[in-house]
Amino acid sequence: MEKIRTSFARQGLVRSTDRAIIAGVCAGVGRRLGLTPWMTRLLFVVTMIVIPGSQILVYPLLWFLMPSEDSVEAAAARTPRAG
Repeated sequence: MEKIRTSFARQGLVRSTDRAIIAGVCAGVGRRLGLTPWMTRLLFVVTMIVIPGSQILVYPLLWFLMPSEDSVEAAAARTPRAG
């Protein structure tokens, strides 16, 4: 599980803490894709209408797997820098 979170963090896919409404998943995905949080939320709702039920599974899964910005920053502070 930690490997997945580390991989997401390396790719810049982290939950936003400052733009979050529920868990920050849409804001984090939007930041990674270069979209505003509201555009990502709108796409989320449109996808929910087109493919009903898919987000009921995807959102909680991403909430669980995506690390938060705070945890990534704390881990970076604990890691000694080489050089």
